[in-house]
Amino acid sequence: MATGHGFEWFPQARFGLFMHWGVYSILGDGEWVMYARKIPTEEYARLGSQFQPAHFDADAWAGHAVDAGMRYAVLTSRHHDGFCLWDSQVSEFTSVKTAARRDFVAAYVKAMRKAGLRVGLYYSLLDWRFPAYWAGPEKDPEGWTRFIEYVHAQVRELCTSYGKLDVLWFDGCWPYDPPSWRSEELIAMIRKLQPGILINDRTALPGDFDTPENAILPSGRMWESCQTTQTAWGYHRDEKVISLWEVLNKLCTCASKGGNLLLNVGPKPDGTFPEGCVKLLREAGAWLKANGDGIYGSVPVTEPYNYQLATQSRDVLYLHFRWGEKLHWPSWGRYWIPGVKRRVVDAWIPATGEKVPFEWRDGSVGITVPAKYPEPFGTVALRMA
Repeated sequence: MATGHGFEWFPQARFGLFMHWGVYSILGDGEWVMYARKIPTEEYARLGSQFQPAHFDADAWAGHAVDAGMRYAVLTSRHHDGFCLWDSQVSEFTSVKTAARRDFVAAYVKAMRKAGLRVGLYYSLLDWRFPAYWAGPEKDPEGWTRFIEYVHAQVRELCTSYGKLDVLWFDGCWPYDPPSWRSEELIAMIRKLQPGILINDRTALPGDFDTPENAILPSGRMWESCQTTQTAWGYHRDEKVISLWEVLNKLCTCASKGGNLLLNVGPKPDGTFPEGCVKLLREAGAWLKANGDGIYGSVPVTEPYNYQLATQSRDVLYLHFRWGEKLHWPSWGRYWIPGVKRRVVDAWIPATGEKVPFEWRDGSVGITVPAKYPEPFGTVALRMA
């Protein structure tokens, strides 16, 4: 298993798996279905008696992440609907106290560690089932105090029940401020219980890294773009999965700007990944096996290289060819790339090792690429003196 402080491993990882899963998957209409359909709390609670994922296999989940070339994972331990995937002592609405009778967080953590992946847990601060959340601390101070104690107690449970965690990924702090959530107290508790853990920017305080959602926005700090394979984050039975083109474009764009891609899958109610997602992750992993040296641990490159996305690892510059909104292999032979200030001494295609004829002249390099790239997405590596 990998070791080291979060500030060391996180910028090296570049690619992670996000999973939104809970009783909402039964309805197949995304993770906000309780809110969107205005389902009463009592009625929604009955979903717990239906949540019996017969084919859940945490090792299979970890295998999908490994197949995709991902380096870490984040699971929704509890989303906004309040359903806990662990045995929370301050809630009856949990996977252990309802039909499943199982601690899915424990199984997930064990499997991810066994696979050598970094382990993250998502936790939503808000809970739609609590009237005090809707009323707020000013209108219902006593109810709000009880609600905050519940939130802090659950975070303490997550930090003390599963060994070392690498990431706590918060959400749902809106619309209240840090004092309302007692955010400083919460973070101090987490730091004490989980030294070296990374905390994201959604406790109403900055945290350790930024998490732009469905956007690629470098922040000058560590950051990851969380994006999903469907429009919804939780399982949606009627939505198609995005294409491999889109995944690789997002991944290369994030890496070229110094960030990570946290790609979400919404597992089905039976505990399996949608077939389209399994195929997509496997294809992404195949690409990374050939081109991962230009992604993992890479640093952003600021020089303009026409339509390419560029990353650099040590003395090698990687050009991930893009035309328009898709990664694209040039359809012509000689291709000139301006702004390569260091002398180029070698050029090749990482996928095959095939040498690429090149000419370096006054800060520009001309490469002669094959008419057909060996796979659908083109990357050329340039070694610089």
